[in-house]
Amino acid sequence: MGAQSEPAEVVVRPLEDRDLGAADRVMRLAFGTFLGLPDPASFLGDGDLVRSRWRADPTAAFAAEIGGELVGSNFATSWGSVGFFGPLTIRPDCWDRGVGKRLMEPVMECFERWGTRHAGLFTFAHSPKHVGLYQRFGFWPRFLTAILSKAVERPTRSPAWARFSELADSERAAALNACRGLTESIYEGLDVRREIAAVAAQKLGETVMVWTDGALAGFAVCHFGAGSEGGSGTCFVKFGAARPGPGVEQDFDRLLAACEDMAAGTGLTRIVAGMNLARHEAYRAMFERKFRTDFQGVAMHRPNDAGYHRPGVFLVDDWR
Repeated sequence: MGAQSEPAEVVVRPLEDRDLGAADRVMRLAFGTFLGLPDPASFLGDGDLVRSRWRADPTAAFAAEIGGELVGSNFATSWGSVGFFGPLTIRPDCWDRGVGKRLMEPVMECFERWGTRHAGLFTFAHSPKHVGLYQRFGFWPRFLTAILSKAVERPTRSPAWARFSELADSERAAALNACRGLTESIYEGLDVRREIAAVAAQKLGETVMVWTDGALAGFAVCHFGAGSEGGSGTCFVKFGAARPGPGVEQDFDRLLAACEDMAAGTGLTRIVAGMNLARHEAYRAMFERKFRTDFQGVAMHRPNDAGYHRPGVFLVDDWR
């Protein structure tokens, strides 16, 4: 009997433009296989989780190779003092070969370099393998996160709202600073201006803004259209928040109504948003607006504290 060859080494390197097609195929195949889809490659339709995140920050995107073939990728995202990662996806025939661990290493280096105060992820709550991998890096499971959706209906009374894309260049800097001030009031250092800029630069959707007496009361970063994280026909609210203080419940309701009004006017048929169930008042507010859970996972945090996932915070987000 001939000598058995050693398993090929896993090589992790920065994800490059030439890798995006292969990384996209692996992402769809991995999720589609895990979820048991009849055609795994159909996962996410014409939506995208690879190209848009790479374009937003190529320095925080990583590829894994075995024998010169791309077999997985991972992406880190900085929201100021908060960071998260994903999707971490591996070609199914390479599962359980240590690829996930290797793809976590450069992400943790990103968090260290950025000075991330609170890091997290969304994963499958029913998968001990996924939870166990991330616990090895100091992430601990906390509350469930529901991915909610509803059919788009134009609100009976549409609130006044503005599109970031329609602001003059001279107004955009002030609007971004207002968004920064709002998120800072929720959690020290939380900053999603890069998400707003990425949506605007890549034409991935729209940022909806609700104002009260000249002050920003709430905003939402929405993806829609082919090539976005929402895909065709869907308004995906990646992040949205209302300013804490008196009237926050009403402002959050206005923000949700504004997103739905924008979606209806754009010809979208469904609106999707993530809600960590620790923010139970905001979750109830969405339920009252006819949002229902499509599926749910668990948010894992490093360190093991609430961060901004706590009662009294009226915010939607998605760490997938």
